[in-house]
Amino acid sequence: MTMFIGQRSAPLATSKQPSPTTASVGPGIDLDFAIDGMTCASCVSRVEKAIRRVPGVAAVAVNLGTERARVHGDDVAPQAVVKAVTAAGYQASLIADTAAETEDDARKDRAGQRDRLHVIAAVALSLPLAAPMLLSLLGVPMMLPGWVQLVLASVVQFWLGARFYRAGWMALRAGAGNMDLLVALGTSAAYGLSLYHLVAGWREPMAGMGADALYFEASAVVITLVLLGKWLEGRARRQTGASLRALMALRPQQARVRMTDGGEVERPIELIRRGDKIVVRPGERIAVDGQILEGASHVDESLLTGESLPVAKAVGAHVTGGAINGEGVLLVETLAIGAETTLARIVRLVESAQAAKAPIQRLVDRVSAVFVPVVLVLALVTGVGWWLVAGDAATAILNAVAVLVIACPCALGLATPTAIMVGTGVAARQGILIKDPEALEMAHHVTVVAFDKTGTLTEGRPSIVAFHAAPGIDNAELWRLAASVQAGSEHPLARAVMADATKQGIAAVPAQGAHSLAGRGIAAEVEGRSLRFGSRLLMRDIGVEVGDDVTSWEHDGRTVSFLAEIQAGSARLLGAFAFGDAVKPTAAAAIAMLRAAGIRTVLLTGDNAGSAHAAAKSLGIDEVLAELLPEDKATTVQRLRAEASGAVAMVGDGVNDTPALAAADLGIAMSTGTDVAMQAAAITLMRGDPALVAAALDISRRTYSKIRQGLFWAFFYNAIGIPLAALGYLSPVLAGAAMAFSSVSVVSNALLLRRWRPSKG
Repeated sequence: MTMFIGQRSAPLATSKQPSPTTASVGPGIDLDFAIDGMTCASCVSRVEKAIRRVPGVAAVAVNLGTERARVHGDDVAPQAVVKAVTAAGYQASLIADTAAETEDDARKDRAGQRDRLHVIAAVALSLPLAAPMLLSLLGVPMMLPGWVQLVLASVVQFWLGARFYRAGWMALRAGAGNMDLLVALGTSAAYGLSLYHLVAGWREPMAGMGADALYFEASAVVITLVLLGKWLEGRARRQTGASLRALMALRPQQARVRMTDGGEVERPIELIRRGDKIVVRPGERIAVDGQILEGASHVDESLLTGESLPVAKAVGAHVTGGAINGEGVLLVETLAIGAETTLARIVRLVESAQAAKAPIQRLVDRVSAVFVPVVLVLALVTGVGWWLVAGDAATAILNAVAVLVIACPCALGLATPTAIMVGTGVAARQGILIKDPEALEMAHHVTVVAFDKTGTLTEGRPSIVAFHAAPGIDNAELWRLAASVQAGSEHPLARAVMADATKQGIAAVPAQGAHSLAGRGIAAEVEGRSLRFGSRLLMRDIGVEVGDDVTSWEHDGRTVSFLAEIQAGSARLLGAFAFGDAVKPTAAAAIAMLRAAGIRTVLLTGDNAGSAHAAAKSLGIDEVLAELLPEDKATTVQRLRAEASGAVAMVGDGVNDTPALAAADLGIAMSTGTDVAMQAAAITLMRGDPALVAAALDISRRTYSKIRQGLFWAFFYNAIGIPLAALGYLSPVLAGAAMAFSSVSVVSNALLLRRWRPSKG
C-alpha cells in the first residue's frame, strides 16, 4: 500500500462572535427601571410586590446594589410600573436608552454629593452635643444649656433627618416597615424624651430635670452616624459597578468613515451602517465589529477578552469594537453595529447577571419581609420590660431606641447584590462572562469537569499529516472527491481538507444533497456517486471494513477520517486521512489546576479512542470516553451527574456539544466556537483558553464565598447586637455606629473581589 506522509499547514479558523442573551422567563420583553429611595432589604421586597401587581408582569428582580429593577412580561406599560412604585413610596424611571442610563448615573452622583454635604452638616451640628458627653468622662464639666441642645438637635432631627420621616411614613402607609421607619421611631423617641425632660425642667426647676437628663446627643448622633454610613455605603456601591462602567466606556462615540471618493469623514457612531469602511489610526479604539480590508497591526483586546498581550491582526481578521489599535493603520469593513456588537452583548450579559436575583437572596427576602415587624415588637417588649423592672421610663425608652437602631436590615439587602456585581464585573474584565447568579451558586459545587477535545483542549485547527488512497484510486481523484464532499462544511476537518486541496491546485466540483450525519461525518452526491466522509463509526454503520493499517495513526494521537462510496447497496473504501491538531499550550496547566482543586476531569469526544487517549495522557485527564455521538455526550453527562458527589460542568465549543452543555449542571462555552454552544452555556469564555475554566470556577467560588460572608456578618451583627441593646449594654449612639459599620463592612468586603486575578497555574 502506497502512503504519502507530510506536514501540512491548516488554515486559520474564523473566530465566531459570542451572542450572549438576557436571561428571561418565557416569551416577553425585559424593561429596566432606576429605583430611587430604597434603603434596605425590606424596601426591595416592597418594590417587588408593587411591581408584580402591574398587569402583564411575569417576573421582577429588584437589586438594592444597583438600585435597578428588571421587569419581564408581555404588554407591560412602563407608566404603570412607575405609578405602582410611586404608590409604594419610591421613585422610578424607565431606562430605555443610553441617555436615560447616563441621566441615572448623574442622579446618583448628585445624590452622593448631597449626602456628603448632609454628613458634613450633621457632624458640625452633632459634635457640640457629643463633645460634652465625652469630656465629662474625663472629669471636664462642659454641658451646653438645654435650649442650645434643643436647637442643634432639632435641626439635625427635622432637616437632615427629614428623609427618614418621609420614607418611614410611606412605608407605614403601605402597611410595611423599613430601615427609615426604625431610625425615625428610634431617634424620635430619644428626641421626644429629651424634650419632655427639658420642658418639665423649665416648669419645675426643683424636679432635677437639668441638662444632664437630656438625650439630644443620642438622637442627633444616631442620625449623623446613619447618614455617614449611607454615604460611605453609597460611595462603595458605586465602586462595585466600576468594571461594568469600564466596559461601557469602551464604546467610541465617533468613527472615521472612508468615502467612495477616498476622502474621510467623522460620523457619530449612531450613523454608522453595515458595510461602511472605517479607518482606525494607531492608538485609537476600534469603533465597530468588522473585518480588516487593509493594513496590519496589533490590537489590545484586554478589557474584552482578558488577554494581556496585544493580538496580531492582518487582512481578513476580525476585530471587535472597543479594542485599541496598535501601531498600524487599519481599514475595517463594518459587520455589526449598535446592540449587535460584541461589546454591547457583553455589557448586556453582565447587566443581566447583575440584575438577576441569586437563589440564596430569595431566602434573605423572606427573612427581610418579617424582620422589621419583629424588631418593632422586640423594641416594644424591651421598653415595657425595662419600665416594669427598673421603673425608669428614660432607661426603658433609650434601650428600646438602641434595639430599633441596631436592627436596621441594610447589610442583609446589600450582601448578595454587591458581591454579584463585583464578581461578575471583574470576571468580565478577565474574559469570563457569567450569564446569571445561578451559575455562581452552582460553580462552587462542581466536582467533575467534562471537556470536549477539538477546539476546546486542542487548537481546533487540524491539518492533514498523512493520507492514503485505496487500490485503484489515484491521489488526485481521492483529493477531488474529498474536497467536493467537504466544500460546504464549516467543520475544522473540512477546512483542513479544503486548504490542502487548494494548495495542491485541486478544484472541488459541485456536490448535490450534502448533509451532515450528526457525530459521524457528511454525505453527498458528487458526479453521480454517493459518497460518505467521516469517522470509523460511520464506516461501521455503512458496512465498510477499514482494516488495521490506520491503527498506527490512531496510536500516535491522530484523528482519522475515511472516504467511502456506496454502490448498489454496498460500500467500498476510497481512502483515509490522518489529521493532527496541536494541544493548546495552556491545556495541561488548566487540567493541573483543576486536579489541584480536587476536581475530576473527563474527556468526552467523538474522536477515535487512540487520538483521545493520547491527548488525555499528555494532559493528565482522569477519564476518557471516545467515539461519542452528540446524544451520547449528553447521556454521559447525565450519568456523571448521577455518580458525582457534587455538580458536573461541561466545557465545549461546537454545535455537537450543545446537548451536553444543556445537560450539565454548569455549561461552559468557548467564544471561539459556535453561537449555539454559547446560548446553551451558563458561562462563556471570551478566549479559547482552557485555563479560564479553572479561573471561572475560582471567581464563582470566591464570589459565593463573599455572599456567605456578607450574610453571616449581617446576621451576626443583629444576632449579637439586638440582645445586647435589649439588655441595656448598648447605648443608641453605639447601636447607630454598629449599624452603620455593618453595612459599610459588608460592601467593603465584597469590594475585595476587585483584586482577583486568574491563577497562572
